[in-house]
Amino acid sequence: MFGNGDSLFEFRGPFGVPVQVSSSVMVLALVFVGLNASSTEDMMFGATLFAMLMLSIFLHEFGHAWGALIQGVAVERVVLHGGGGFCQTRARSIRQSEFIVMMGPVVNLALWAIASLASWWIWQRIDRFEPTAISDVQGAMTWLRFAGYLDIFATINLILFALNLAPVQPLDGGKLLSYGLMRILPRDLALRLSGAIGLTISIVWLPAMLVLFYFFGWLLLFFPSIGLHWRMMRGVA
Repeated sequence: MFGNGDSLFEFRGPFGVPVQVSSSVMVLALVFVGLNASSTEDMMFGATLFAMLMLSIFLHEFGHAWGALIQGVAVERVVLHGGGGFCQTRARSIRQSEFIVMMGPVVNLALWAIASLASWWIWQRIDRFEPTAISDVQGAMTWLRFAGYLDIFATINLILFALNLAPVQPLDGGKLLSYGLMRILPRDLALRLSGAIGLTISIVWLPAMLVLFYFFGWLLLFFPSIGLHWRMMRGVA
């Protein structure tokens, strides 16, 4: 999406892990608000979508951090930027790295399940609700609106889960592919093979995203690096 850029501000996150927020996050916020600038209500909706996305990415990265800390691996920092984020650790083995990488998508899958179940529970309660006053109707509408946001939050996390498992660098799926191949192949051959797979997907990525935008209106501003996968395939990355 966007590069890391300069740090906008820093704070201590869960487990005392330093969190750096890049200035490119503000660019992403402007995109969300700008695409919904037809009214104040739409701008608030865009800001809410941005907040839900950043919360999902934040929790995803701390899934990685938790996966490191329970193995006794130090976490140097978590960085949030306009293209997502990353968790910098001091993993010493493939086994440690695999578990750390897996925990990010697992968190998104868990958030999808929790938000979906919570939304379903609200809808079930509303279906059996029989209002007796206007205030009851207003309260029910508030709960329905909340359920709608839960559905959106669930969808965001399901998309993040699926996207992060794409076998391209630097996404989690690309890393897991490399680590998995290293278990059965020499390291150099594993990196070459994962680079070739990533290169193939990277080439078709842009036309695939254009098709998604044309038919579904989904705008994804992340593009895997063709150059990186080319260098991996040649064994010079």
